[in-house]
Amino acid sequence: MQLLPSAILAPYIKNYTVVTIGEDLDNEVFYPSGYMDFVINLSGAAATIINGRRKDLPEIELLGHLTLPTRLTVAKGTVVLIARIYPHAGALFFPNPLSEFTNYATDLYDIRLPEIRELYGRIMEAGAIRQKIRVLEQFFLAQLAKQEKHLQKVAMVQQFSGLLLSGDDKLDLPAIARKSGMSERYIQKLCLLHIGISPAALAAVVRFNRTLRLVLDTPASLTAIAYEGSYYDQAHFIKEFRKFTGITPSAARQRLAKDDVALQQAVNIGF
Repeated sequence: MQLLPSAILAPYIKNYTVVTIGEDLDNEVFYPSGYMDFVINLSGAAATIINGRRKDLPEIELLGHLTLPTRLTVAKGTVVLIARIYPHAGALFFPNPLSEFTNYATDLYDIRLPEIRELYGRIMEAGAIRQKIRVLEQFFLAQLAKQEKHLQKVAMVQQFSGLLLSGDDKLDLPAIARKSGMSERYIQKLCLLHIGISPAALAAVVRFNRTLRLVLDTPASLTAIAYEGSYYDQAHFIKEFRKFTGITPSAARQRLAKDDVALQQAVNIGF
């Protein structure tokens, strides 16, 4: 189940997704999406394993940008509500530098205990999913109102990240700097503070996601996908895929055939 945010939040939040796990999942591959995910555990139990380190899902979690192999272990019947936040918008809702959240699943009680605990209580007291999302939207709107003076800087981050995401699959930071009117050094600094990863890392995740769609949704050969993704060759593509996931593209196709397609589509596909 996927719902869109209100018009005010649409520039900052991509969507809200409710995922219900239909079977036990053990060590399931979780692909980097290029987004930050605000994850609310409505029921059940799950754990994120990032680069071999396990973290049980708390009541509310912030999953930062992923650039390392990640796995999920989830009990059947688990239900989570996920707010997917655009790369440029994370600093509006969470303290920066956002690089502190990269490759980590953070229990938000560790960041703002009273406020987040109250939010979770109100979400759980709400009835239908739409009512729960309404409570969550009120929280995001309240955070947005506190950050009005920072909207201009966020707009700058959105500008250069938009240029990066709309280009081809190779990062051309000098060209982005010329088009945005910002220096390369300043773009690097803004990216780490407000997105959490470097421009090169974001470009790599975007390229990975474009090829991931071809791996999971088409029978195209790995050579053809490597060419489409502007990798040097098939070997380079496989190496980059393994860097993010710990498995090969062929193994990803095999897992999709036996695992929950709905889960993959809901939480494992980014740009």
